[in-house]
Amino acid sequence: MELTRTIAENALAEAERLNPGPWADHSRYVALACRNIANRCPELDQDLAYIYGLLHDIGRYAGVTSERHLIDGYRYCMERGWEKAAQICISHAFMVKDISSSIGVFDMPPEDKAFMAEFVKNAVYDDYDYLVQLCDALALPTGFCLLEKRFVDVTIRYGTHPATVDRWKAILGIRNRFEAVMGGSIYDCLPGAVENSL
Repeated sequence: MELTRTIAENALAEAERLNPGPWADHSRYVALACRNIANRCPELDQDLAYIYGLLHDIGRYAGVTSERHLIDGYRYCMERGWEKAAQICISHAFMVKDISSSIGVFDMPPEDKAFMAEFVKNAVYDDYDYLVQLCDALALPTGFCLLEKRFVDVTIRYGTHPATVDRWKAILGIRNRFEAVMGGSIYDCLPGAVENSL
């Protein structure tokens, strides 16, 4: 099945009907952040960036879960032939390429965890993987925010973890990478980020 903006938007709307919650609006803001940043990066397609941002948490359609949403999203996208979107369903959670860096609970069968461990180890990340990782940390369900605001938001919900600081450093490194390409601050194209962070 071809993956278009309309198909991705409809998929998210259906997933939200199946499992209503703030995750869906978060996904919409991630998508907008991806599109806005991609618009300032000549090598990126802003429509693809938007689609990948929109679908990164699509696995939440299956209910309230922790890390299981990653593999649920992967399978959802693979069943439709959306391979890159499927990869991002997993890769967005692993800016440190090791599943032991996870801040969530592996609420899945051992074979699924083993699959994810191997998948993350062997995945080749490109700028779309990095962009969704970055934008996932720039979006609350209520709008864009400073990275540090989202870091605190996630830490309050999940607690600290041995990999927390390494994850933050990875995201800050990705921000620097995109800002070098953009020639300016990521916040210049994220309206309300500062205000939402107060």
